[in-house]
Amino acid sequence: MPRISIVFSLLLAGAALAACSPALAQAEIPQDSIEAISPTATPLSNSTQNTHACDDPFDGATPAFNTTYWSTDFCQHSIDYSEIFSGGPPPDGIPPIDAPRFEEITSADSWLENREPVIGLVLNGEARAYPLQILTWHEIVNDEVAGLPVTVTFCPLCNTALVFERPEMDGEILTFGTSGNLRNSDLVMYDRQTQSWWQQFSGEAIVGELTGSRLTPIPASIIAWEDFKAAYPQGQVLSQDTGFSRSYGQNPYVGYDNVSAYPFLFTGEVDDQLRPMDRVVGIWLESGEAVAYPYLRIREELVINDTLSELPLVVFWKAGAASALDTATIAEGNDIGSTGVFSAELEGELLTFSANEDGTFTDNNTNSTWDIFGQAIDGPLTGKSLHAISHHDTFWFAWAAFVPGETLRSLEN
Repeated sequence: MPRISIVFSLLLAGAALAACSPALAQAEIPQDSIEAISPTATPLSNSTQNTHACDDPFDGATPAFNTTYWSTDFCQHSIDYSEIFSGGPPPDGIPPIDAPRFEEITSADSWLENREPVIGLVLNGEARAYPLQILTWHEIVNDEVAGLPVTVTFCPLCNTALVFERPEMDGEILTFGTSGNLRNSDLVMYDRQTQSWWQQFSGEAIVGELTGSRLTPIPASIIAWEDFKAAYPQGQVLSQDTGFSRSYGQNPYVGYDNVSAYPFLFTGEVDDQLRPMDRVVGIWLESGEAVAYPYLRIREELVINDTLSELPLVVFWKAGAASALDTATIAEGNDIGSTGVFSAELEGELLTFSANEDGTFTDNNTNSTWDIFGQAIDGPLTGKSLHAISHHDTFWFAWAAFVPGETLRSLEN
């Protein structure tokens, strides 16, 4: 049986009670809302937007989620409905942030501790930090960065922090909410324009008229606040002034990332190559090629030089970032560190890297020094940046469920 802390159960129940109904949850939410990324959202194809009729989308079975909230076209789906479970709260019972406010580094430094994890996003020179002490309570931020509509997402149950471009449909940019449902313990989002359901882990629409569509991922990483503010002193930080009253800085999932624990509402089989809650860094290319590196290996080697489907890549690891899912106070969480994944090719030259004792990295080609963001900060290549690769910093059970197959690079590799 899945195990979950009493505190977590009470908080889920409290979230559902506070929301009361989808009407109330929707009423309190405003409805209006790195490099080389186009500042224009990609329109969705109209080929999947026809409503389909069917006798019984659930084939006589009773789904483990509430269907009364929705005008979703349940006749269209790419997954088996038996895989989806209600997580407790109704739609937007965990309220997304639709009108995010931001503040300067010096202001946010008064309430953010150095070790606290933030999602670091850089688009066309504009840098923003989204603290997990806020995202843990909201899971989705609908934002616009450097002219590009994006959705910044965090699923605490899988520890997946992923950013996607928000596409356009019929002249309107999609906005995303929390459905209150889970699949493989991962957040199922929905868009408010069509009420299609989207899997956060893959960015794929799995239910509704947009079934089969995929969101474009944007590289981002979970980074220590200390590292973000040092690298981007002019950056912006998501403010605690969200319009909601939450215990920001407190972790409602105390002890969830214990390696001896079991994921919440996960009913699939766990690949026994690792424990379910072991952390991995996974790279999942559009071609379907994928690889996962155990944290046990990354923390030992600090740098991994590798190739995936002829793509030369490098994985960096740096100590100093606290887990958001460990202790009651996020800033006091166990040090699980930060990762960055980049193309190892720069201007036609293949670079190989090694780690330094101070948390920086050196390429063996030019002896330049690089930081966790893939920026050269000293040496002949100073000012250059590696091309960031979108990646999953997640738990093994989730990676193995969504990306099955022989993807794990073992400790011996």
